[in-house]
Amino acid sequence: MLLLKELPTSKSLEKFVKRYPDADIAAISDFVNLLRASSDISTALDKLLAKHELLQGRWWVLVLLMRQDDLTSTPTDLAEKAGVTKATMTGFIDGLVREGLVTRITDDVDRRKLLIKLTDAGQQKLDIVLPDYYKKVSALMSLLNTDQRASLLVNVNVLASGLDVMK
Repeated sequence: MLLLKELPTSKSLEKFVKRYPDADIAAISDFVNLLRASSDISTALDKLLAKHELLQGRWWVLVLLMRQDDLTSTPTDLAEKAGVTKATMTGFIDGLVREGLVTRITDDVDRRKLLIKLTDAGQQKLDIVLPDYYKKVSALMSLLNTDQRASLLVNVNVLASGLDVMK
């Protein structure tokens, strides 16, 4: 998440060009603006979820469980699908268990295997949050027409597919 609230002006970026002549100021400015917008969108989602006493990590766990036909998954699968470490997922699950939104159950086939299941309370939480989420996301996305949205997704996916250059 980008913590920088004041984005650099073209004048301030010119100072960097003097010191780093190979810097592509337009690319840097566009990149920082993209980071800022992404961060602001993520913050807006945090605020929406906070109204429902949820954090993004826990929210995505509930959503991932609801996607499953049996509302059940392993912690490892949840971590992979959420793009977080197993330790981070354990923290999310611990909080959701304390809140009664998920439960840990032992696999019937392999008693060593732990499964995470969405509880009725977890489903009720989603039934309250999802309509609000859908309404707000639709309102935000309606700021772009269909062509703009398609173009945005193509461009974002092009950038995402080239992230190896950042290594």
